[in-house]
Amino acid sequence: MPIKNFIAAKVKPTRQRAKSFLVSDIMTRNLVVFTPEQTIHEVMRAFVKHRISGGPVVNEAGQLIGVISEADCMKQISESRYFNMPILDKSVANFMSSEVDTVDAGLSIFEAADRFSKTSRRRFPVLQNNKLVGQVSRKDIVIAALNMKSQTW
Repeated sequence: MPIKNFIAAKVKPTRQRAKSFLVSDIMTRNLVVFTPEQTIHEVMRAFVKHRISGGPVVNEAGQLIGVISEADCMKQISESRYFNMPILDKSVANFMSSEVDTVDAGLSIFEAADRFSKTSRRRFPVLQNNKLVGQVSRKDIVIAALNMKSQTW
């Protein structure tokens, strides 16, 4: 009786292509957003409640029109002391930064890391077809780099 071979047929190994890591793969999608009509008091409460240090400001159509941050609030708190005038009833429109640096959802995490390294920004709003779809932070990039396998670099 002939001996049978119990080894399975050899399959030619295929190279797995590295998954492209895009900003859209790692960005935060559930954002705390603000409107220009909200008061600074409401914004500061949201910062504390959600443990965030800033967020995008959108109009009625949901389009990005600015960013409000703790730094914007600190500047105004400092100036209000100088002029002895409370700021808490003023609106976000008075304090937000209108010039916003953004990144595209299709950008690779390497390109995003390069953008972060060339600026002092800690986060960028993410746009896709000129619509706000999320936010990416420096921490998101670091976590993504840690999760990558060495062969995907």
